[in-house]
Amino acid sequence: MEENKLETQKGNNASKDYKEQNKKYFKPRPKEKKNDGIPNQKGRYNKKGDGQNPNNDKSKPYNKNYNNKDTQQSNVDLKKNVEINAKIHQSSLSIHSQVQFNPNGKIRITPLGGLGEIGANMTVLETQNSAIIIDAGMSFPDNNMHGVDILVPDFSYLEAIKDKIVGIIITHAHEDHIGAMPYLFKKYQFPIYGTSLPLGLIGSKFDEHGLKRFRSLFRPIEKRKPIKIGEFEIEWIHITHSIVDSSALAIKTEAGLIFHTGDFKIDHTPIDGYPTDLNRIAYYGEQGVLLLLSDSTNSHKAGYTPSEASVGPAFDLLFSRAKGRVIMSTFSSNIHRVYQAIQHGIKYGRKVSVIGRSMEKNLEIARTLGYIEIPQNVFIEAHEVAKYPDEEVLIVTTGSQGETMSALYRMATDEHRHIKIKPTDIIILSAKAIPGNEGSISNVLNFLNKAGAKVYYQDFGEIHTSGHAAQEEQKLMLRLVKPKFFLPVHGEYNHILKHKETAISCGVNEKNIYLMEDGDQIEVAHNYLRKVRSVKTGKTYIDNQISAIVTNDVVLDRQNLAENGILVVTAQIDKAKNSLIQRPRIYSMGIISNKDTMNFNKEIEDFFELFVKNCKKELYSNQKAMENEIRNSLRKILFKKLKRYPSILVNVIFY
Repeated sequence: MEENKLETQKGNNASKDYKEQNKKYFKPRPKEKKNDGIPNQKGRYNKKGDGQNPNNDKSKPYNKNYNNKDTQQSNVDLKKNVEINAKIHQSSLSIHSQVQFNPNGKIRITPLGGLGEIGANMTVLETQNSAIIIDAGMSFPDNNMHGVDILVPDFSYLEAIKDKIVGIIITHAHEDHIGAMPYLFKKYQFPIYGTSLPLGLIGSKFDEHGLKRFRSLFRPIEKRKPIKIGEFEIEWIHITHSIVDSSALAIKTEAGLIFHTGDFKIDHTPIDGYPTDLNRIAYYGEQGVLLLLSDSTNSHKAGYTPSEASVGPAFDLLFSRAKGRVIMSTFSSNIHRVYQAIQHGIKYGRKVSVIGRSMEKNLEIARTLGYIEIPQNVFIEAHEVAKYPDEEVLIVTTGSQGETMSALYRMATDEHRHIKIKPTDIIILSAKAIPGNEGSISNVLNFLNKAGAKVYYQDFGEIHTSGHAAQEEQKLMLRLVKPKFFLPVHGEYNHILKHKETAISCGVNEKNIYLMEDGDQIEVAHNYLRKVRSVKTGKTYIDNQISAIVTNDVVLDRQNLAENGILVVTAQIDKAKNSLIQRPRIYSMGIISNKDTMNFNKEIEDFFELFVKNCKKELYSNQKAMENEIRNSLRKILFKKLKRYPSILVNVIFY
């Protein structure tokens, strides 16, 4: 132990001697500052410091040059710059607040269809002297609207403003936006402005309805080129949707700019290579938008709607596996979906048969106008399908909504003249159910499965994608347009309510949003958005078999007949004797079962005998009054017995 101490002491002495001899090479260590909370030169804090912050000041980050005047001034300048940029950011979010809107201008917006429902889209924009109609679509009837094929908006309001309507503005060619055009033009005729595909499909409808002469009112437009229509200046802006050549509208009015998105999604990889014109949308957003009307259909869907191109890989997988025929059904208007299916059919060596009148028509118009290019030798007729091996056939058809008159439904029920479903068939249902059609689709799926075919629907990958914007795309639109006022459109109430919430999250003032219903007339000016009145709206019922309107009372009668049945009674009465000449003739349907008919008829006969005996004398001189009295009495009896109100027809013959 002592030896170790001596060795250590010797070492220390030697070190001192060495440093003394070479002191010119050694610099003295600076003395550490006292415990005042200030870091030393090595950046360490003394015991009074907090180990993190000089002077125990937690509001100041550590910086050894923190007290340097130049540094402090630099930080002041940088902070000012942050404040300046914050103001610029805030300003860019509310461009409309910097725009001098016309204080005397005001516009009225009146939806005649498309709100509180899916379909039948139709909106009127008007000033004091001019009015335009945006779209005129159809919707589908409920199951209890017997004998009704489609519904179109009630055009009554147009009668009051017909003299100032300067044109119909079409956003795109879907049926819920152009399906009512023939019925509108049978009463009113105005110039029609739109891109080529909508005008082409409207022209086809006019031809079918004997309105070919009104093709002279077509006004094809160029996108990105504003045109003057009455007191409005309108520009069509390209957007992506589930049909080609769709448009948004930038409408300059006396009150300010109104932007209408139409139906849209933001597809960066569309089939035709033309994505949504975000640059032009942003341009108008920078000009200052007074009012935005925007598609609410997919307001509940989070994230983004997949690109139309995402369907391609799923098609490729199914086509590559198929050993028999491939039958693909989708909306007849979804040109790019049909085109993708045909391209995959060609890739795998299949001939293509397009079956379904509306799909054949739409595809032919799209090819004629140059939207798609498909060699003619690819196509075969339905009656030629049997000539080819199953593995060399692709059938593209209508019926994705389970429509009972569609080609797919007739194939599934073995009613189609040329096509019978086989167990080796692959069926691709590339569509989503329109609300209300779920039962019809389920029926056709059951028929297809019973026939032994392999059916691919929603549970298989991305064989369908929506044409409507999900929440993140709605947010992008709101951020680009930056409107002062907002009217969510195109959807049921729950859709537009959810879109309102999205708009609020994107900075739109809740007070500047209004949830419209059909018939609400909204007035917008530079400093307000409000409902001013309601106008008459509703639906007109159309029987497509005869292309005629079915009146409301007829539909109600049919509904009552279907639900409650009918009773028809004819009675011959001897006025002199106050008695029946013979037993009344009784006919009933939908009231009782066949086995109970005799007992039921006997009860009606007994009623008549009592009624005639006890009838007021004055009724014998008034046939209509007696018939009404009998009808009312029978109505009470039947409700008491059966708890229903059938239609009752009474015919009394006096002798």
